Amino acid sequence: MLKKFDKNKKRLERHYSIRNKIEGTPERPRLNVFKSSKHIYAQVIDDATGTTIASASTLDKEIAAQAAELNKSDAAKLVGKAVGERAKNKGINAVVFDRGGYLYHGRVKLLADGARESGLEF
Repeated sequence: MLKKFDKNKKRLERHYSIRNKIEGTPERPRLNVFKSSKHIYAQVIDDATGTTIASASTLDKEIAAQAAELNKSDAAKLVGKAVGERAKNKGINAVVFDRGGYLYHGRVKLLADGARESGLEF
C-alpha cells in the first residue's frame, strides 16, 4: 500500500537530524530559519542557556513596511540583513547556520546572504 508523501514531516526529520549535529554556544550561537507560505523568520539562539539573542521576521513593523512592495525573496534578504545587524549590536560576530531542514536554496539562501552582508560569519 502506498503512503502519502508528507513534505513537512520529511523536513522535520531533516531538521531533527541537523539539530543532533549542530549546537549554538555563547561564543558562536545558532542562526535558525523558519519559513511559512507567507513569512520568513530568523533567530540567533544560544543553546547553552536556551535564549534568543536576536530575531527578525517579515512580521516586524520596520521590515513589513519595506517588504510590502517586495516579493518574498527580497523580503528574505531584508530579514537576513536585519537579524545580522541586531546580532552585531549584541556583540555576535560568528554563528552556526541552521537551515531548519530546508534546502539551501531560494529564500533560505537569500536570508543567509543578507546576514553575511551585514557582517555575520558562517
